[in-house]
Amino acid sequence: MSDNKSSKFNSVYLTSIFITFAVVAWGLFAPENFGNFANALFGGLTKYFGWGYLLTMNSFVLFCIIMAFSRFRNVRLGKPEDRPEHSNISWFAMLFSAGMGVGLVFYGAAEPMIHFGNTPFGAEPGSIQAARDAMQISFFHWGLHPWAGYAVIAMPMAYYQFRRNSPGLISSLFIPLVGQKAVDGFFGKLVDILAIFATLAGITTSLGLGTLQLNSGLQEILKVDKTTFVQICIIIFLAIFYTGSAVLGIDKGIKWVANFNLFLCLVLMAALFFVGPSISIVDSWVTGVGDFISGFVKESFSMAPYGGKYADHLKNWTLYYWAWWIAWAPFVGSFVARISRGRTIAEFVAGVLIVPALGSFTWFAIFGTSALHLQLVKGIEIAAEVTKDISVGIFVLYRHYPLGFVMSVLMLVLITTFFVTSANSATFVLSMYSNYGDLKPSKSKMGVWGVLMAALAIVLLMTGGLQNLLTISLTAAPPFAIIMVCACLSLWKSLNKDEREGKL
Repeated sequence: MSDNKSSKFNSVYLTSIFITFAVVAWGLFAPENFGNFANALFGGLTKYFGWGYLLTMNSFVLFCIIMAFSRFRNVRLGKPEDRPEHSNISWFAMLFSAGMGVGLVFYGAAEPMIHFGNTPFGAEPGSIQAARDAMQISFFHWGLHPWAGYAVIAMPMAYYQFRRNSPGLISSLFIPLVGQKAVDGFFGKLVDILAIFATLAGITTSLGLGTLQLNSGLQEILKVDKTTFVQICIIIFLAIFYTGSAVLGIDKGIKWVANFNLFLCLVLMAALFFVGPSISIVDSWVTGVGDFISGFVKESFSMAPYGGKYADHLKNWTLYYWAWWIAWAPFVGSFVARISRGRTIAEFVAGVLIVPALGSFTWFAIFGTSALHLQLVKGIEIAAEVTKDISVGIFVLYRHYPLGFVMSVLMLVLITTFFVTSANSATFVLSMYSNYGDLKPSKSKMGVWGVLMAALAIVLLMTGGLQNLLTISLTAAPPFAIIMVCACLSLWKSLNKDEREGKL
């Protein structure tokens, strides 16, 4: 590593650590002020930049589709002779687990129930139309948009890493646009610091929120009380698991856990499908896909220029999600790039955009429909309990179905391993960022980041600052939205240049 690169690495690493600790200290010693600032800042961004979130996320979906059908569709993310390092199943398992898994478990039954009781489309709450609208909204939120955001970071990063031997840093995306000198200077440092902060803040808050859901599951199954001590023990257990699997590497650790995730995920979906309202689930999936396709353009561009109920829905759900996906894009995109060597662009888009969206649709059709069926057909009131505490949603659902206890135990295992896959991927990526984009980062750095994430989660959990840190991390979305647009332009420019020079 050159002195210039070493200096950049040290300054980026130390500055990002300092900023993170400063933000956590603020939340620790002035939680009320911290919370007010976080909420006001995010509220201002959604009010004045909400249109920007919608337009940029829509542009990412369009860009991915264009790339899949463009003249570059058969270009490989790597050298022309490169072939995929991982099987299709393992590749999909890793990218799905890192980018979405734990969120689906958290919201799979809860989000449709919440929209069922408070639909923004004008249907009477608790009606059959409200149930249909609730599924449509869930499909939309977890469909193409989040994966398009990940893809527009992962595609150019994989291309530059494996074809041009560029470091695995977000700043590398700008080399074709501003040149190597600018990327090695202050501008590149700023981009990489922002990426580290967004990754660390996002995964730390997810660790804390995932811990709360695990505690809810343990309370439901084993009657374990919800206490800070129990939650700290859960965090320590998770930290040992995700740090250890990251240190083992992609092939021996991360891929193994992801493959197990996919298997257990399929088992749980199949189990609830057969003991639940099977025909209603199939009908719901078909209807949901149809509603998603027919309403896609309208929902993708819908704002609330005249206020009203939909304005609150946008702020609390759609724009919140869009900001969340953008803030997570550097971490998930970097990891997906790392495991995608040798894929063609068309194959990459199909695997990162279409297949995960269909997986999300199936998950919501099974768990969302099963929850709505209890409420609408069986007359069992669960909406109020789920709305009060989202983390208990999946376990409240299982109470009312055969094999519910067994499925609850398996779901606890899935929550654990889903989160571990996200966290070990983040540990791996943070270590890459800390080693000037080295695609095989040092194990000692993984250990440092793994311990640091757990320590921050414990501090924030004890002070009630998890949600505020998540809100603060979402403010990284506007600058990252710009970075992601530049990533699209950079890849297109590079492909055209390489085509002219006969390098494709």
